[in-house]
Amino acid sequence: MDPQQVLDTVNNFGNYPWPATFLLAVGSLSIAKCLYQTLSVFLQTFVLPGTSLKRFGAKKGAWAVVTGATDGIGKEFAFQLAKSGFNVFLVARNTQLLETTAKDIAAKYSVQTDVYSVDFAKCDDAAYVKLTAAFEGMDVGVLVNNVGKSHNMPVYFAETPKEEMNGIVAININATLRMTYAILPGMIQRKRGLILNIGSFAGSVPSAMLATYSGTKAFLSTFTDALAEEVKQHKIVVEHVNTYFVVSKLSKIRKASVFIPQPGPYVRTVLSKVGLSCGAAFSGRPHTSTPYWSHALLDYGMTLVGGPSKLMNYTHNLHKDIRRRALKKLERESKSQ
Repeated sequence: MDPQQVLDTVNNFGNYPWPATFLLAVGSLSIAKCLYQTLSVFLQTFVLPGTSLKRFGAKKGAWAVVTGATDGIGKEFAFQLAKSGFNVFLVARNTQLLETTAKDIAAKYSVQTDVYSVDFAKCDDAAYVKLTAAFEGMDVGVLVNNVGKSHNMPVYFAETPKEEMNGIVAININATLRMTYAILPGMIQRKRGLILNIGSFAGSVPSAMLATYSGTKAFLSTFTDALAEEVKQHKIVVEHVNTYFVVSKLSKIRKASVFIPQPGPYVRTVLSKVGLSCGAAFSGRPHTSTPYWSHALLDYGMTLVGGPSKLMNYTHNLHKDIRRRALKKLERESKSQ
């Protein structure tokens, strides 16, 4: 369009004042909405404090129960909740690591500790009955459903080993349901409690070649939304913590970067932003929080560009490459033996 055509178009708007005014209003509202959303995400992520942990019994004798508590994010939750003034109850599979972690916490902070060894991949009803009995009469203020399992490497669903698939469902879904079922009645009775369900971006971006894992993490988001609506009348906060990569055994990442923090700063951010959506503020997931700053910006950016569908092909290609490199590594290791 040449300059004269542009000028003619502008002049023609004067002949149609109402359409021009309408379009101008719609454009202004869209810009104002985007600015408001961006400001809200910025304030929640970088400025505003979350709900104080004292509301959930910190420094008042309450307990925090953490699953998967002997490594990575789970271990860091145990230490930081102890630092905040909670007694800590550690749940994991390895008895020796549980006892060592509990002793380290007790030596560092003036809190009580307790442990329970359980393999969530193999838990039946009898095992969960025994686990539930361990919490009887305990004032649990915080439950961190952190234990999780992913695939050994990206794999198409039709080729997924059945044992791996069953283990992912048992740990990521059943363990969360049964732990929550065991502890929630006491929280309802006391009219206070915080439940953190540790999720993953794989739950909001359907992830080809991690279909089972991705599906279980999507379950966590929906389950959290439903449960949070049920129990808010009892002053209980249920939050789905949306997580990108963090340095851990689960992620198989050892080096931190801007988008991949160490467990320490990540957990510190989660506990300081309870009750704030941060990067998930406008994602349509009412009880999801994406608190770590780089994860928050990534999540909000996904919302602005139109949601996760645009990232599915990228994720698929990424997982193809990861699988290719993993298979080559296995081949090299087998030849070296």
